[in-house]
Amino acid sequence: MSYPYQIKTLEGYKSDYQKSVEDPEEFWGNIAESFTWQKKWDKVLDWNFKEPSIKWFQGGKLNITENCLDRHLEKNGNTPAIIWESNDPDEHHRVLTYKELHFKVVQFANVLKNNGVKKGDRVCVYMGMIPELAIATLACARIGAVHSVIFGGFSAQAIADRLEDAKSEFIITCDGAYRGAKDIPLKSVIDDALVGNHTIKKVIVCTRTRTPVSMIKGRDVWWEDEIKKVETHGNPDCPAEMMDAEDILFILYTSGSTGKPKGVVHTVAGYMIWANYTFVNVFQYQQGQIHFCTADIGWITGHSYILYGPLSAGGTSLIFEGVPTWPDAGRFWDVVDKFKVNILYTAPTAIRSLMGFGLEYVNGKDLSSLKVLGSVGEPINEEAWHWFHKNIGKEKCPIVDTWWQTETGGVMISNIADVTPSKPSFATLPLPGIQPCLVDENGVEIEGNNVSGNLCIKFPWPGIIRTTYNDHERCRQTYFSTYENKYFTGDGCSRDEIGNYRITGRVDDVLNVSGHRIGTAEVENAINMHAGVIESAVVGYPHDIKGQGIYAYVIYDGSHGDANLSKQDIIQTVSRIIGPIAKPDKIQFVPGLPKTRSGKIMRRILRKIAEGDTSNLGDTSTLLDPSLVDIIKEGRI
Repeated sequence: MSYPYQIKTLEGYKSDYQKSVEDPEEFWGNIAESFTWQKKWDKVLDWNFKEPSIKWFQGGKLNITENCLDRHLEKNGNTPAIIWESNDPDEHHRVLTYKELHFKVVQFANVLKNNGVKKGDRVCVYMGMIPELAIATLACARIGAVHSVIFGGFSAQAIADRLEDAKSEFIITCDGAYRGAKDIPLKSVIDDALVGNHTIKKVIVCTRTRTPVSMIKGRDVWWEDEIKKVETHGNPDCPAEMMDAEDILFILYTSGSTGKPKGVVHTVAGYMIWANYTFVNVFQYQQGQIHFCTADIGWITGHSYILYGPLSAGGTSLIFEGVPTWPDAGRFWDVVDKFKVNILYTAPTAIRSLMGFGLEYVNGKDLSSLKVLGSVGEPINEEAWHWFHKNIGKEKCPIVDTWWQTETGGVMISNIADVTPSKPSFATLPLPGIQPCLVDENGVEIEGNNVSGNLCIKFPWPGIIRTTYNDHERCRQTYFSTYENKYFTGDGCSRDEIGNYRITGRVDDVLNVSGHRIGTAEVENAINMHAGVIESAVVGYPHDIKGQGIYAYVIYDGSHGDANLSKQDIIQTVSRIIGPIAKPDKIQFVPGLPKTRSGKIMRRILRKIAEGDTSNLGDTSTLLDPSLVDIIKEGRI
C-alpha cells in the first residue's frame, strides 16, 4: 500500500504545510480520496470555535473497519496485522493476518448483534492487552456501536462513574488480566462497579486468567460460548454499517480540572484520517515494518497508534500484554530483538525507569532492526533523550518527540523521522494542518521567536474533539472559552529562535503523571472522602521517574491514631475510588491551607513549596492567614 500523502523531504514538509494553511479544504479533500468511502462527502469543512461546531467531510458515508480491514484483504490479506506478545515470555505469541483479524472482527460483530447491541449503543470495554481487546473494539466500530475503552487499572467506582455518564448498556471484559507479576481481577471489579447499576443489559466475559468469577444468569455470558453460537450458523458475514462522517466512533474519558471525568468524543472520518496521516508521516512508516507502541489501548495513544493508525495504513502493529520491567528490565529489548521491531514508540516515564537499571539489560540484545524511536505522553527531558538515542537507537535512529492530547486524536507537533530536524526536549514543528499560536494571559497573540506563552490552536484539524459526551457546554468552557476563537490546550509552551516549540507543562489544574492526565480536583475529591480528612489540596512536583508526582496537603482531624497509618489509609481510599495511578506520592498533614480572603486556595504557593523552591513565594499579604505558609514550609516532606 502506498501513501501518496507521505512527506519525504524538508521541502515537501514546507510545501505541504503551506498548502494546508492556505487551502485546508483542498488539502484534506485530496488526502481523503485515498480512503474507502461508501458515499463521498458534500463539503470538506464547516466550523466555528464559538459554539463550538466542527464538521469534517459532511455528507460522507463510510465505516472505519472497511478502511482498517476490508480494503487490505485482496493484496495484503496474508500480511500480519497484529502480533501479540504475552505477559509471560514463555507463552507462545500470536500473529493475526488481515484475513484472520477481519474474520474474527466479523465473527464478534455478530456476537454483539446477537446480544442486542445496535448502532449508536455505548459499549464499555474493560480488558487486558490481548488480541480480543482489539477485536472487540473493531467489532463495535463494524456495527456502528460507540466503544468506550476503560484502562484496566481503574477502580470499580471510576468505572461506575463512566458507565453512568455514557449510559452504557453493554460491557465486554475478561475474567482477569496479567500485568507483570500481578493478576488483575477484571470481572470482579466490573461486578463491584455494577452494584446499583440499572442500565447494563449484558456483560460478555473473555477467558484469559481462568480466575473464578461470578456469572449472573441472564446478564453475564462467556465470549467463547457466544462465538460457538455464531459458528453453528456458519459464521455469517457482517457487512460494515454505513456511518455518517460525523457519527461518534468512540468516547474516551479523561481527567479534567473538575472532579468529574469528561467523555471526549471522536467521530468516524476526521479521526480516521488524522490517525492515519500522522502515523504514516511522523514515523515514516513503510509497508512491512513492525510498529511497537507500548501504550495500553485504554489510553488515546493505544487507540491511535496501536489500532486505527497502523491498521488503516495496512501496517503491522505489535500488542504487548506485559510491563517493561518484568520478569526483568530487559523485556522491551527482548521484544524488539525477538520480532525485529522497526519502530518503538514509548513514554519518557518508561525510558527513565529503564535508565535506572543500567545497561546490563540492554547489552547483548540485537536492536539493529530499529529505524525510528518515539516519545509520547509528556515532554522528554534531555538526559532521557540522549540515553534513548545512544543506547537504544545506537545514534542511528531519529527520535520523534510527539506532543498531542486525548482531545486532539493524534500527533500535533513533532519532528518527522529523517525529514525534519529534531532537537532534544523540543516537540519542534507543527504538522500540516496545525496552526499553533502562543498567547499571553489576556489572549493577545505573542509574535516572533524566543518567546513563551500559553499554547493554543487557531484552526481545526480533522482529529479535533467534537464535544464532551452529553455535556457540550463543558467542552466549550474547557477548550474554547478561555481565548476567543482558539482551542486552548492547557499547556504552557516556548518557541525558540527558529520557531521550534517546546512544551513546558500544564498551566491548568491538571497533573501529568507518567504521561497520564489526572485532574487535581478528582484526586482531592477522593482524598476528601476519607473519614478523617477535613480538606485537601493537590499539586504536582518534579519526579525523577514519573515526570510529575502528586503532592497532597491534607487537613486531618488527628483522631484516628498513627499518622503514617492514616496516610496509608488515604492512599488506599484514592486507589479504591480512582485507581492506583492516582495515589499521592507524598502526603503532608497541615493545620490549614493558604487561602485568600475570598476562600481561594493559593496553589501557586503550595506548588513552589512542593518543588522545594521556598525562596521566592511572592506576595502572601492577600492570604487570610499568612503565618500558615511558614508552618507548611517547615513540614515539607
